[in-house]
Amino acid sequence: MSRTRLACSLLLAGLFATACTSEQPPAPTVVVDRGAVSQVVSASGSLVSITQQNLGFADGGQVAELLVKVGDTVAAGQPLARLDDAAARSQIAKAQAGLDQQNATLGKVSGANTVASAQAALDSARSVLDATRSQVDATNAADESAVRRARVQLDFDRSQLERAKKQLAAAKAACASPTTPTTTAPPALLAMGGTEGSADTADPAAACQQQVATAQQAVQTAKGTVIASETALDSAEGKRSVDAASGRVSIANAEQAVSSAEQQRAGAANDAPADVAVQDAVVADARNTLADAQRALDNTVLRAPVAGTVSAINGAVGDFLSAAGGASALAPGSDARIPEAVGTATAGGAAASPAASAFITLNDLQTYQLVVPFEESDAARVTANQPVDVSVDAVPDLTLPGTVVAVAPTADQISGVVSYYATVVLNQTDPALKDGQTAQADVRTDTRENVLRVPASAVRQEGGKSVVSVPGPDGTPVTREFTPGLVGDRYTEVRSGLDEGQQVLLPQATVGATPQGARGGG
Repeated sequence: MSRTRLACSLLLAGLFATACTSEQPPAPTVVVDRGAVSQVVSASGSLVSITQQNLGFADGGQVAELLVKVGDTVAAGQPLARLDDAAARSQIAKAQAGLDQQNATLGKVSGANTVASAQAALDSARSVLDATRSQVDATNAADESAVRRARVQLDFDRSQLERAKKQLAAAKAACASPTTPTTTAPPALLAMGGTEGSADTADPAAACQQQVATAQQAVQTAKGTVIASETALDSAEGKRSVDAASGRVSIANAEQAVSSAEQQRAGAANDAPADVAVQDAVVADARNTLADAQRALDNTVLRAPVAGTVSAINGAVGDFLSAAGGASALAPGSDARIPEAVGTATAGGAAASPAASAFITLNDLQTYQLVVPFEESDAARVTANQPVDVSVDAVPDLTLPGTVVAVAPTADQISGVVSYYATVVLNQTDPALKDGQTAQADVRTDTRENVLRVPASAVRQEGGKSVVSVPGPDGTPVTREFTPGLVGDRYTEVRSGLDEGQQVLLPQATVGATPQGARGGG
């Protein structure tokens, strides 16, 4: 038989055997085994260096020298940049001159004749008191004389007013009497200086009216004079009161000065040590001023507070910088910052960036932490010291172990969702890691080690009970109830009802998703 015919015969036999066989392939199974069962909560965040230093100058100024560039690794204390220090050196010279002056004053106070100086001050104060009293007495006497003169003038003016009023009454009475001969002037007119037979007497009625008008004018003038005199008297009395009060104050001040001088004279023998102590304090203050000036000069040189890598420089030689300010939001339980990628957004939608305003930024790129925000329901299950599996988006095949350091006690609103930041420290590092990379944290919130377990994909609920399907004696699936323990994401703990090594049927949809006997977290 040729090879071709043999091959055809074998193929036909195979096809016939297959066509005649009606049995289905066996259902896929997994084995109940022992291993770990874990519950996991996941969230994405950003890798950050273990520490970040946002550096700047304590005082503003012009950059005179830049000693590093981005990417440089620096040691603690290494100079990074320098400002123009001309103004700082000028302040040191000024502070030194002030200190020298106060030291000279201290020497002068230490050898001063305080008793003689106090006696001279007392004699001067007494002389001032005597002069003040004399001046006050003279002022009071002058004011009293002015008041008396004003009162006399007022009395005189009032008498003149009364005389004018009487003349007005007499003129009115003369005009009201029976008509006199045309050649005779009215008696009132004669009393006011008119002469008999004058031209004014030609018309006695007109003369009377003129006399009355003249008398009325005299009364008005006298009234005005009285008012002016009353005002002058009030002014004189007011000035007397003011000057008297001012004089009493002046005397009291002078007496107080004498009293102070007497006290200083009495304690002059004991004042010298006190004066020296006061001047010692002034000298100490001047010395502190010099120290502050020296500190300002030292601050014109920016030094690295810790070792690290220069990750940003925001300035160049010749730029004018303002004094450093601002603060970094730190992740819970560590010195790592909350990165911009997951930071709290500002009103304009941009994340706050303290590093953006820093002159130089240093990072410790040897160790990383992952800062992730968990929604409140997941955050309630996350606690310190829980194990974490960290996967980095930029390095697909890399998964590193980590540990939860801490969870923030207060919430943040992130895209309208209440979230709590958690800090995860990586227990290992990798050269491919970089600050700011996106990573996912899978926190194992509860884990049972070395327990009997069954894949969660094989478990179903019937009548409120957990059941699986197992092969029967004839291969027909049989439902088996069991008591579950911890229900994980991939596995379910078996408390009772199933035995280690027992075969459990998988639903057809899960074939290939869970290899038979596979082990791992879950």
